[in-house]
Amino acid sequence: MIKPIRRIAICTGGGDAPGLNAVIRATVTAAANRGWECVGIRDGYNGILQPERYPKGGAALLTRDQVRGIAHLGGTVLGTTNKGDPFHFPLPGPDGTLIDTDRSGEILSYFKREDIDALVAVGGDGSLTIANELHRRGLRVVGVPKTIDNDLDKTFTTFGFDTAVSFATDCLDRLHSTAESHHRVMVVEVMGRYAGWIALHAGIAGGAHAILIPEIAYDLDKVTRKIREREAEGRMYSLVVVAEGAQPFHGQRAVLAPAEIGHAERLGGIGEHVARDLAQRTGKDARVVVLGHLLRGGSPTSFDRLAALRFGAAAVRALDQGLSGVMVSLGFPNVDYVNMEEVAGRMKAVPADSDTLQTGRDLGLCFGD
Repeated sequence: MIKPIRRIAICTGGGDAPGLNAVIRATVTAAANRGWECVGIRDGYNGILQPERYPKGGAALLTRDQVRGIAHLGGTVLGTTNKGDPFHFPLPGPDGTLIDTDRSGEILSYFKREDIDALVAVGGDGSLTIANELHRRGLRVVGVPKTIDNDLDKTFTTFGFDTAVSFATDCLDRLHSTAESHHRVMVVEVMGRYAGWIALHAGIAGGAHAILIPEIAYDLDKVTRKIREREAEGRMYSLVVVAEGAQPFHGQRAVLAPAEIGHAERLGGIGEHVARDLAQRTGKDARVVVLGHLLRGGSPTSFDRLAALRFGAAAVRALDQGLSGVMVSLGFPNVDYVNMEEVAGRMKAVPADSDTLQTGRDLGLCFGD
C-alpha cells in the first residue's frame, strides 16, 4: 500500500530558466490545497549536502504566502547550481585532490529523517538523471522538465525556451539596423550546448542569413559564399547566428572549461572564431555579440509562465495519483506523464527532417553545409 503523502520537497537544479518560480508557486499551492506541506531545498541538493553554508538552513517550509506573486519573476527563489550531483560530489581527499564521491545515501536519509514523502525535481537532463537514480533507490520522485535549450526528449517543449528565443529574436531585430548601417557581418552566439534549437528558432524568426547549429557541421566557405551573394544583390550586411556547440566540418567545438567531477564541460567562444574567420575571408568588418546568460534572465513569456504553472500543478497531481519515476511532459492538448527512464541521459537534437529546419532552407538561409 502506498503511504499517504503529508509532506513533499521541491528543488531546482542546473542552469536557471525563466519559469522556475512559476513551477515553485504552482507546486506549493497545489500541495497546500491538498493539505500537504512543501519543503524547498536550496541550490539543488546542496541545501542538504552542505547545510553549513546556509545560516538560515539549507531547506525550509514553503507556505502559500511565501510563493504568492513570484510566478512572473525570473530566476528561482530556491537558488540553483550546476555543481551538486549527489552521486558524483567532489570532496577533498587526504592529499587535497578532489574525489568523486557518492553521497546519495545522505539525501535518502534526510528525506526519511524529515518525514518527507516525495520530491518534485525541476531541472534539465542532468537533474532528471539524478532524480531518476533517486527514484530507483526508493524515493518517490516526479520530474519537471526545465531548460532554455529545449533539448529534453519526450516533451514538445521545455519552459524557458520560448523566453530565450523571444529575447534572442528581439536582439536580432535590433542588430539588423546597426549591421546594415555599417555594412557589417554580425555574428550572434547563443546558448544551447549540443542542440541548436535556440539558434534555429531565433535565427529564422529574427531574419538571420546564416545559422550554424551543432547538428550540422559547417563549412565557412559556404557562409562566405552566402555573404558575397548578398553583396552582389546590393545587400551589404549579413547576420550569422551560431549556437555555442556548433562545430566546423574539420575542427573542434570551442570549449571554455573542461569537464570536472559532477560538472560538464563549459562551451563558448565559437562566435569569436567565426567572426574572425569571416572577416579574413570576406574583407568585411565582422563583429560578435554573445547573448550568453542574457537568454536565461528576465520574466518568462506568457507561454513559459503558463507551461511552468501547468507543470507544477501536474507534478502534484501525479504524486496524488500515486505515480513516481515520471516526468511531466507538454503534449497537446494536455500535460502528459512519461517515464523518466525514457528521458534521463537522452538529448533531443534538431532532427534532419525538422519542418523548422526545412523552412529555413526554403527561405534561402545558409546552414554551412
